[in-house]
Amino acid sequence: MVPPAQAEAPAFDTRDHAMMRLAMDQALNASLHGEVPVGAVLVKDGQVIATGYNHPVGSHDPSAHAEMRALRMAAEQLGNYRVGASTLYVTLEPCMMCLGAILHARVTRVVFGAHDPKTGVCGSVLNLPAHGQLNHQTQVEGGLLAEECGRLLQDFFAQRRAQRRAARDALRAQQDELARWAATLPAEAALGELRLEGGGLDS
Repeated sequence: MVPPAQAEAPAFDTRDHAMMRLAMDQALNASLHGEVPVGAVLVKDGQVIATGYNHPVGSHDPSAHAEMRALRMAAEQLGNYRVGASTLYVTLEPCMMCLGAILHARVTRVVFGAHDPKTGVCGSVLNLPAHGQLNHQTQVEGGLLAEECGRLLQDFFAQRRAQRRAARDALRAQQDELARWAATLPAEAALGELRLEGGGLDS
């Protein structure tokens, strides 16, 4: 996951690092559920008010990304979908859907870890936060613990590829064994006919 060129790297403090590590813990929860490991933490007034991890497969919900789940939890906690002044930490660059929800929730700052060259809209595929026409502006800073966040994804997909290879190898071995067994059937059938015609080889 190669980050796009940036004019100036953002300055992150120790609290930013601590919050991103909490988001990484959430990403591990996603991995334990067989989901792509992405995690999010929402901080308001210096307190963590919501967390979320990727869970679209298990919940049968295409919108159940880590950011969306954290925003839903925060809205329930606050009794208002407009979260307001807050920082959302997420291990992967938000997609278009998630950024739209972030803007509607009036989150003031987003900090993400790894860049997403396929669906990221905060500088990778698109840079939507830079559009001045939007009715709400959110400060977006990327690249915090990017290597570690990216490694969570790399390890997950490497393990999944290994599992698929193992499943294919097991199926191939089963098919080979079945083919070897099937190849013995004509000889055994002929021997059975000989036994019947001769009244048995031992008679």
